[in-house]
Amino acid sequence: MTRLAGMAELAGLVQRLEVAGVGWSPCRALEAAVELLLVEAFDGIASGSLAQYLSLSQKIGGDVQKHADMMKQAFSIQKQLLQTASSSQKPSDALLTTILQPMSKMMQQVQTFREQNRSSPLFNHLSAVSESVPALGWVAMAPKPGPFVKEMQDAAMFYTNRGQGTRGLGEGLPLHRTELQNYIKQYHTTGLTWSKSLPPGLLLVDVLPLLPRTPPPPMDCSSSGGGGGGDGGADTRNALFASLNKGGDVTTGLKHVSDDQKTHKNPTLRGNAPVRAGPKPFTSAKPAVAPAPTRTLPPVLELDGKKWKVENQEGVQDLVISDTELKQVVYAYKCNKSTLQVKGKINSITIDNCKKLGLVFDDVVGIVEIINCKDVKVQVMGKIPTISINKTDGCHVYLSQDSLACEIVSAKSSEMNILVPNKEGEFTELPVPEQFKTVWDGKKLVTTSTEIAG
Repeated sequence: MTRLAGMAELAGLVQRLEVAGVGWSPCRALEAAVELLLVEAFDGIASGSLAQYLSLSQKIGGDVQKHADMMKQAFSIQKQLLQTASSSQKPSDALLTTILQPMSKMMQQVQTFREQNRSSPLFNHLSAVSESVPALGWVAMAPKPGPFVKEMQDAAMFYTNRGQGTRGLGEGLPLHRTELQNYIKQYHTTGLTWSKSLPPGLLLVDVLPLLPRTPPPPMDCSSSGGGGGGDGGADTRNALFASLNKGGDVTTGLKHVSDDQKTHKNPTLRGNAPVRAGPKPFTSAKPAVAPAPTRTLPPVLELDGKKWKVENQEGVQDLVISDTELKQVVYAYKCNKSTLQVKGKINSITIDNCKKLGLVFDDVVGIVEIINCKDVKVQVMGKIPTISINKTDGCHVYLSQDSLACEIVSAKSSEMNILVPNKEGEFTELPVPEQFKTVWDGKKLVTTSTEIAG
């Protein structure tokens, strides 16, 4: 009912704008109605799955509830941004940066809260939220905000699954991430939608209070309508509001149409009515080009000289290399959603261009290198002197008691975590610094790691 009322109000506005001489066409006002619906559709997320997540988090209480309150505020800020976009033309890049600052600060606050509460027994819940909140940054992403949200959802899935045992995030949080992605796909496919129907300086928030409450006649959108109102400046807008403020008297200047001139009461007039030509069928000037077929390479698991080659494995969870020697190396390339176990003691292991790969090994006398990977997990069962992480986004390293002296070298990587076991075999997760501060002490540069800015 709310959406229908909004459409009826804007349809009435079209009729009154035409009388006032502003020159809005019915189709342009219909676009404005759609812009209002964008905000109402976002409200559906807040009153649905987001409300469920907030309610469950309140039952858990503690850090989870505090984190949920921050998320509630983040969604509120996003709604205000959508209201601004639906009633304003797109601003300059400099002004847009200023508009997005409250959203950015709130997202940073959510992530900082998680970093400050690593000892919390509900750390998995906090991590799932922290990994999810960047999805609200879709408003600055173009031309593919939908896939960006999906990527953030995948990043948080690891912690969401680990937190399923406690009622809360396991229900509401994944739902509102999915609904947000669907909302963007429907209303903001290529980026945040700003108003295109409003003349510069004229906002919907200025004219909505003056809308009539009676349903308007059907609109005819087959013609484009005039585009006046650009030459009159302030005088035109003053004349518009003066006419609108007349209320019902605004129609006093219209010509009266008698019954014998109305086509619905005089069928003989229908045959003489001009026939409006519809739009011409659209024809593409260029023929569609079929996408090039994707080349699928065969999977490989073989010993080539001293090198074990593991390549192009997709969704294989039982890859095992067992007949190993100290002089041998393992090279895994483009293996996705798979698990590889290396038994015995070998020289080195390299993981290159792999996604969602799990690696478990016994002993390595040289180095384990992780290059150009995404979302990989490495578990050491024996000893390892050095682990190198380079150009990788998302890497979890599980150390054993015998490998706690391992050196970990990282460069151009993010979302790295080292999990250290205690005497009971339980792991404590510690982040690898990604942000650094460098100062000149008068003789040399001194670089130290820094906390995430709040």
